[in-house]
Parts: sequence; C-alpha cells; structure tokens
Amino acid sequence: MELKSKRVQNVVVEVLMLMLSLIILLPILIMLFGSFKTNVEVLDFSLKLPTEWQFSNYRQVFEEGNLLRAFWNGVLITGISSIVNIVTTSAASFVIVRRESRLSNILYLFFFMGLIAPMSTITTIRVVQWMGFYGSITSVILIYAALNTAFSVFLYNGFIKSIPKALDEVAFLEGAGMLSVFFRIIVPLLVPVNATVAIMVFMSVWNDISIPIYFLTDSSNWTMPLSVYNFYGKYSRDWNLIFADLVLTSLPVLILYLFAQKYIIGGLTAGAVKG
Repeated sequence: MELKSKRVQNVVVEVLMLMLSLIILLPILIMLFGSFKTNVEVLDFSLKLPTEWQFSNYRQVFEEGNLLRAFWNGVLITGISSIVNIVTTSAASFVIVRRESRLSNILYLFFFMGLIAPMSTITTIRVVQWMGFYGSITSVILIYAALNTAFSVFLYNGFIKSIPKALDEVAFLEGAGMLSVFFRIIVPLLVPVNATVAIMVFMSVWNDISIPIYFLTDSSNWTMPLSVYNFYGKYSRDWNLIFADLVLTSLPVLILYLFAQKYIIGGLTAGAVKG
C-alpha cells in the first residue's frame, strides 16, 4: 500500500509540475508566434498560429535594430567579465582556503556579504567617474566582474576545500611557489566550477539592462537587451517587431542554457557537497 501511495503521489507531483511548466511556456509561445505575425494580427496576443508567416520581421529587426553590433558588444562585455571574475575569485578563494587564519575568515565573510548587500548605483557612478572610466565598456566589465564576485567566491571556496593540501605540500617541497601551485595544480582541478561560474556570469550579464543604461552613455556600445529598449521606443505599436527582437535577444542565452545546464548543475553540486 505504501509503495502504491508513493507512486500516486509522484504522478500527482509530475502532473502539477507539467501544468506549471505549461503556464511558464505560454508567454514564450505568444512571443514566438507573435514575432511571425503582422502588426495587426499580433494585437490579439493569442496562441493562434500566424495566417501567413512573416519571416521579413526578423530581417527588418536585424537591419534596423543594429543587432549585430549589439551582439558583439554583449559578447565582449560578458566574455571579459567572466574571465576577470574567474581569475580573480578563484585566486582569492585559494588564498582564503589555504591560509587558515582569522583574517582569511573575515575576508570570506566580507565576500559573502556581497550576496546580501545591494549595489548603490549613485555611489558607483561617482567612483567610476573619479577613476575616469565612466561611459566606457571597461566600466561595465569591471562592475559586472565585481557584482558576481560574492557568488563565485562562495562556489570556489567550497570546491577548493575538497582538494587535498598534500598536493600543495609536495609542490612546495619541490621548490614551487604559491603562484606555481595555484596555476599548475589547483587551476586544472577547477574546470567544473570554472564552467559553472562562466555560465552563471554570462547569463546574469547578458540579460541585464540596468548597468548598461546607467554606465554606457553611447548607444553604439549598448548590448542586445538595451537594443530592445531602444527598438521599443521606435516601434511601440509594432508588437510583431518587438517580439522578433525579444526572440533574437533571448536566443543566445537559451542555446547556452540548453547545452550547458549539466555543467551548471554539476558545478553547483560539486561546490555544495565537497564544501
């Protein structure tokens, strides 16, 4: 009887989860189908298939929305932000974990506070202006790398704790320095977490609109989510074009997540269990 009741419970849970997933998919399907409709037909915001598929919507959006430049801006910002974040946070976590002192514990708590403390936009703008980076892509890259530092340190800290200290000690006995141990021994073992951090940073940076709109004064440096904002200002009545722009903007993240979700789950699990 217990086995049968558990099976019934599992079926009920699966049905509920399926229904919830369908609810989440409804807006996505409305956006996808609407991107192929005319500007009149799309106004019903329904799940009906287009009477005639308007593939020209995507060509118009791509040409008039300047999406190619926005795409490369997004790739540049997300790519360099991920690299900077991975290098700095993995090195910081290595020092924090291996140097078991009161100072290292304080530093870890300091980084951990970043998961809770919100960003002060006005203060950050003042700091960036003082540094002379305001309005440049460099400022956005450094801000994104800093904003994702807390979560990355949390993951690296848990994973590095699982690496035996005996590996470090053997290398030190053979005359290796701290940097040599880190890059030759620790870094090759961090591949699962590196993949997780890179993907998480990429997804958070690519979808963000608040940082670029405050810190990128030149629209030629805008990323794809901001191109949607700009495109909406020009074609606020043409929802078919707006939907097409949204589809093109969300497509890179969707493809990345579909192919890399196992690395996300694997890296998070490794950092949590081994830590």
